[in-house]
Amino acid sequence: MSVLNKLQPEGVFAIFEQLCAIPHGSRNTKAISDFCVKFAEQRGLRYIQDENNNVIIFAPASAGMEHAQPVILQGHLDMVCEKTPDCDLDMEKQGLRLQTDGEWVWADQTTLGGDDGIAVAYALAILDDASIQHPPLEVILTVDEEIGMLGAASIDLGQIGGRRLLNIDSEEEGVLLTSCAGGATVSCSIPMMWSVKKGLRVTVKIHGLRGGHSGTEIDKGRANANVLLGRFLNELDKEYPYALCTVDGGLKDNAIPRESTADMIISPDYLEELCAYAAKTQNAWREEFGENDPEIAVSVQEIGIDSHEVMFGDCRRNTLAVMSQLPNGVQAMSQEIEGLVQTSLNLGILKTDFRGVHMTFSVRSSINAEKDALMEQLADLMARYGGGAEINGEYPAWEYRKESKLRRIMTQVYTEQYGEAPKIQAIHAGLECGLLAGKLPDLDAISFGPDIEEIHTTRERLSIPSVQRTWNFILGVLKACK
Repeated sequence: MSVLNKLQPEGVFAIFEQLCAIPHGSRNTKAISDFCVKFAEQRGLRYIQDENNNVIIFAPASAGMEHAQPVILQGHLDMVCEKTPDCDLDMEKQGLRLQTDGEWVWADQTTLGGDDGIAVAYALAILDDASIQHPPLEVILTVDEEIGMLGAASIDLGQIGGRRLLNIDSEEEGVLLTSCAGGATVSCSIPMMWSVKKGLRVTVKIHGLRGGHSGTEIDKGRANANVLLGRFLNELDKEYPYALCTVDGGLKDNAIPRESTADMIISPDYLEELCAYAAKTQNAWREEFGENDPEIAVSVQEIGIDSHEVMFGDCRRNTLAVMSQLPNGVQAMSQEIEGLVQTSLNLGILKTDFRGVHMTFSVRSSINAEKDALMEQLADLMARYGGGAEINGEYPAWEYRKESKLRRIMTQVYTEQYGEAPKIQAIHAGLECGLLAGKLPDLDAISFGPDIEEIHTTRERLSIPSVQRTWNFILGVLKACK
């Protein structure tokens, strides 16, 4: 039964609901890619689908606009899959459980994937409506944007003729983005040796955090559960003895982690003191982070008396030392654009296995030299404690274009429709425009989109009125691109 069938624009929400029924987390994009291919085939449109599941769909101009230069509509097919701890949905195999109150759309207990399912829905709805006026269209739908823009890096754009690109991958209506930070994923590891210790096994859990996008929310003063866990373990080490089994937290490098846990072996006589220490720490953190993260919780769960592998000697010391010294969060603010984060990093994933402790960071900067220096700092820190670092998914910054015909067109259309000029801004989060501009010389690109709140979290929601207004805006821009 359809949940969104009464919402406007009807064609956009009908397609969006179909997309949400298809599991499409990063690295799980074959089904949604095939959906787009079938969509093109059923409408007799030429398409390209590559081995990585990127899709390009070509549509001829509407009547009277045959001589206009092509316009590129662009978004990504994958989403960040996050869910609440009590959610029973298998996001690898099951579709989302959509809900709406007539003003917002969200998914029950999971992320919604409005980032960037709404771009795909807009593009396909335009291709599906013969009454819409538009130049020749080239729809570029990439994969694995959320894990390093891998699709944009691998896609072959040799058959693309357009040099005007509408990137529908932003979450604030009324803002036209004209540049973004570059970034990379840095995977760090501390090698491990193990011994066996018997005692009371407990799990310390840092939870209740707000989390968020590691680009757009990195400056909101929200806590990082993995960083807090490191603080807790290092302070605890000064007060009481414990043996450390594992540290684990976070699922995505580009999402600020909401939960992190440590398994440890303690003396049974120490349990009451540990619980009191956890409560004291929780109160101190709630005061420290205030309204930015008011529900931080530190809990202790008793598992039972047993023998378990624990981190041995120097390996444990190295792990605690790294976790206490690693940089995280905002590192520099822009001197040119007020309020813009220039350089940051996020410890998004913390994981323990038999080989060691692994830490995955999302590093971002609009200054390449600062990005490189930050990655070198991580590598040096790891090397100091016997570990290593590997850089993956590096992508360039998207530089501001002083002269932009597309920006003038979009500003004019927006002003006519809204009665005021849009905001022209840069963003700290990564966008695919930089990679695409490197493949398409002289590319004129703008990123924009409807209001989407709390992306990459289970509180994500999409504004219905904003989707309608942005739809009208897109149609106006296409009509004006003569």
